Amino acid sequence: MLRVVIGTAGHVDHGKTALVKALTGIDTDRLAEERRRGITIELGFAHLALPGGGVAGLVDVPGHERFVRSMAAGASGLDLVILVVAADEGVMPQTREHLDICRLLGVQRGLVAITKSDLLPGLGAEWLPLLTTEVAAATAGTFLEGAPVLPCSTVTGEGLESLCAALGRLAAEVKPRPADGPLLLPIDRAFSLKGFGTVVTGTLLSGSLAEGEQLALLPAAPGRAPLRVRTLQVHGAPQKQALAGQRTAVNLPGLEAGEAWRGQALTRAGELPPSSLLDVEVTLLAAAPRALRHRARLLLHLGTAQVQATVSLQDRPELAPGGTALAQLRLAEPVAALPGQRFILRGFAKLDGRGATLAGGRVLSVAAPRRRRGRAESLAQLAALAGGGVDARLAALLAMAGPAGLGAGALVGRAALSARALEESLGRLSARGEALLVDREARTWVAGAVADLLAARLVAGVEAHHRRHPLEAGMGREALRGLLPPVADPRLFQRLLTRLADAGQLAVEGDRVRRPGHRVANTSAGSALEERVAAELRGGGLTPPLLGELPARCSCTPAEVAEALKLLVAAGRAVRVTPELHYDAGVLSGLTERLVAWLRERPRITTQEFKELVGATRKHVIPLAEYFDRERVTLRVGDHRVLRGQAKG
Repeated sequence: MLRVVIGTAGHVDHGKTALVKALTGIDTDRLAEERRRGITIELGFAHLALPGGGVAGLVDVPGHERFVRSMAAGASGLDLVILVVAADEGVMPQTREHLDICRLLGVQRGLVAITKSDLLPGLGAEWLPLLTTEVAAATAGTFLEGAPVLPCSTVTGEGLESLCAALGRLAAEVKPRPADGPLLLPIDRAFSLKGFGTVVTGTLLSGSLAEGEQLALLPAAPGRAPLRVRTLQVHGAPQKQALAGQRTAVNLPGLEAGEAWRGQALTRAGELPPSSLLDVEVTLLAAAPRALRHRARLLLHLGTAQVQATVSLQDRPELAPGGTALAQLRLAEPVAALPGQRFILRGFAKLDGRGATLAGGRVLSVAAPRRRRGRAESLAQLAALAGGGVDARLAALLAMAGPAGLGAGALVGRAALSARALEESLGRLSARGEALLVDREARTWVAGAVADLLAARLVAGVEAHHRRHPLEAGMGREALRGLLPPVADPRLFQRLLTRLADAGQLAVEGDRVRRPGHRVANTSAGSALEERVAAELRGGGLTPPLLGELPARCSCTPAEVAEALKLLVAAGRAVRVTPELHYDAGVLSGLTERLVAWLRERPRITTQEFKELVGATRKHVIPLAEYFDRERVTLRVGDHRVLRGQAKG
């Protein structure tokens, strides 16, 4: 089934709407004001049966310069264009601007319709050759150079059959848009139907859409619940599914008509973020009167949205007419965009003989980080996004995400890839060490270079800790985790730690991490203090002094006691039961043996019985009972405890 959208383009009153009606039988001037004034103000939609089978969507755009926003919205999803030139007027300013817009938006095929051909006999025998020459000059260097130029008349019907046949041949050459990519449906119209609710329409630029799906509206108010697709229509006929390249109407119950408008887009939740910063490749028209300067303010037309934009040129101070540059667009309002999507930029003053369209280009990345021009790393990323293969573009996107990384769902939209193509590319990057899978369940990835930098930071942190605390066996895991940026996925720390341990760069022992070659500095002062603390714990038996009591007993500072305790725990001579309470390892081992022997003889032990077994107050008994639960010696059941593995419920 053909998935083709054809659009008209051309100057006001050159017969675009009349031509659409003659081809399709549909009058696209639906507004009373349009009929009264005889010009198209809003986008009009029809469908055209093509020779040889298939139906194409047909978009009729306004020709008046005051309605270029509507024209650009309609042209954003076109596969073919009919450039309409009236026989009696020839090429006019909006003819040229509409051609510029179509060219900048990436339209690659089309033809020229010389309308009102019934007037040609009265204009003289030389008029048509002159008009054909004028059209050839206007289309030179564009996608319409050498395209068919077909005279036709909506009055007599002359040439309409040939025009339709030519459109059929061109439509057969159109490469289908990706139906397995991320979903993007820019909204060009929203209205309410009694008994159905809100309906939005647009050209499906990417992906597919089915009844019952949950969608997101971008941009939308924070907290907006997902929207459910009740019904779909393609070319005015009910369908269960719509595919990229089709004119689509979507019925969205629960959405008020005032909550949807031209400029928004439908996407799948989580696939595409709203974007206020877009990395782009921008081309300035050769007809521009002057260079485009850094930080120029223009109007961006993207999809069906129009928003003010500041152009931050990244690789040069200004862009000469006819040139192409890497840039970042900083938008006054967020938009929905997809990498590869085409856009135009218009100024606030008209160019001589062709309107206010100045430049255009394609989106390289969405929701981009704010860039500072001239940075080598930034320019390398932009170059990869602009001209690299799938793997290079994906690696650049992961590098841009930094320590936070990106999940596979978000990468589908940011890379504009199908899920299958994405996984294949990630597999290749992973094999080369250019991407690291952080979370297998959530499919979160970080760039290999980012992972390497963070791993080096962990190693350097452990080395610095050894220099500052030579008496300690290693650095605490939680303190080491704190060296990673807060935005990093919590599982990234463990992933990096495991990789460093496997590579022999770090050694992990319990909750301590050290360099493999690190040995505790055994100074005489440190050793003596360690022995004093050990003696206090051993002498305290099952009621040892609390952490706050040890400095006075050992004639040292709290920091020195803390280091001595860490060394004793690392050496297996002491056991940390709570942050404030440590026990001699031998004393605690003896209590463990007595507790296990008790529970093997009796089915359970109450808190009072455990208190008698320990021979201490609740200050020591409760922490010890909880310690044995954590160590999986006992299991608490109600108000008593049983030996782990012997619980009967």
